[in-house]
Amino acid sequence: MYNQEGSVARWPNGSVSQDQVAHRRRNALSVSSKPNSLTLPKSFSLTSYQYRLLAVLALINFVNFADRQAIPPLVPLIRDEFGLSSTQISYLQVVLQAVLALASVPCGFLADRFNRSRVIAGGVVLWSFATIFTSHVHTFVMLLLARAFVGIGEAAYAPAAQSMISGGFPQEDRARAQSIFAAGMLIGGTVGQAIGGVMGQWLGWRPTFYAIGIPGLLLSFVILGLAEPPRGPRCEVVPLTRLLRVPAFVTLIISGVMITFASVAFITWGTDFVVRYKDFSLKEAGVSLGPALLVSALLGVLAGGFLADLLHKRFPSGRIVTVACGFLIAAPFVLWAIVSEEKHQVIGAFFIAGFFMSWYHGPLTAVIHDMMPRRAHASSVGVYMFATQLFGGILGPYVVGRLDDLADLILGLQVAVVVMVGGALLMFLVMYFIRRDGLCHPELDAFRIEPGD
Repeated sequence: MYNQEGSVARWPNGSVSQDQVAHRRRNALSVSSKPNSLTLPKSFSLTSYQYRLLAVLALINFVNFADRQAIPPLVPLIRDEFGLSSTQISYLQVVLQAVLALASVPCGFLADRFNRSRVIAGGVVLWSFATIFTSHVHTFVMLLLARAFVGIGEAAYAPAAQSMISGGFPQEDRARAQSIFAAGMLIGGTVGQAIGGVMGQWLGWRPTFYAIGIPGLLLSFVILGLAEPPRGPRCEVVPLTRLLRVPAFVTLIISGVMITFASVAFITWGTDFVVRYKDFSLKEAGVSLGPALLVSALLGVLAGGFLADLLHKRFPSGRIVTVACGFLIAAPFVLWAIVSEEKHQVIGAFFIAGFFMSWYHGPLTAVIHDMMPRRAHASSVGVYMFATQLFGGILGPYVVGRLDDLADLILGLQVAVVVMVGGALLMFLVMYFIRRDGLCHPELDAFRIEPGD
């Protein structure tokens, strides 16, 4: 085994010869597809390093998504100030998603080759300054430019952070660890929406971006103090062409595009929908609906991580089953929220839907990392983000915005639900490929340093 600089790193079981490593890998892969008895995952006890790793990265994730989700509650104010149509408003999300997608692949490859803590810190500084700059823009073009730089910073952060987490935990605990990391995103997104709603109504939209930009600058220094989890030498970095030879990974990307289409559309237009169609005020949308979604998402992301690790012990595609079923169960509740006339029913339906949709976050990243060697953890997530954010993240808010201009927002959101169901069903094809080829595809065998990589 090697550390990030290519020198030998000793593991708790002692060093072994290359022949022994290869023999262990073959044995591990030969049994990886055999079902085990369905037993509860072992106690999720953390070392002091794992506590620090999760706490710091989850806190940065909190600020990251508070930044991103402060925009939707401010849509009515920004629309009034700049005189924008719904299609133009969608460009705020489109530009961020497009830049985030385009920057994800190079940032992922940088994270697999160099120090991930420094890559993360650089991304956090960039998006924090861009967020603060947003408070000072006076044209719509400058507002779009500020959101573009936020996208670059976020692209540098996510693949590297998720790679560090999977490197710092054993494979059987990955979904739960990634779910805790995702909890920071969910809390941050909800708090961002609440801050946007409250500050937007009281002080206007500009002060909001100072409130969420400054904490990121402080956290950029904290991440530099985290040690790197071990991984393979730089020479074992996997070429992009090899990643795209794995059918399960490619199918997962297509499914992710469809799910991201729906998810980003719901996030972008959700607040505007309840304000325009359900008689919520900005404050109600940020404070009443926000806490309900926060609680449901937190319960869901933790339940999804636990359930995914539990099913993973039974069969290799257990984590994918968790994700697919979550979206299929959530779909009718989203439709209920769309057609309901009572505010308490809207909140209740979104609560249930949010619980099941949030199963997705931890298991999805764990599945990608299960498929890939350690030196491909960041780049594979970067490739996934490139496709899902460029296509799903852009098309979702844009198509729904266009449908709103041409018909109404209700039709747009209903189309998003149909696309989400299609993405969930496509995950069953991912399960087929995993069953056929194994969780660890033979195309990547040459890049695996030891079993479970």
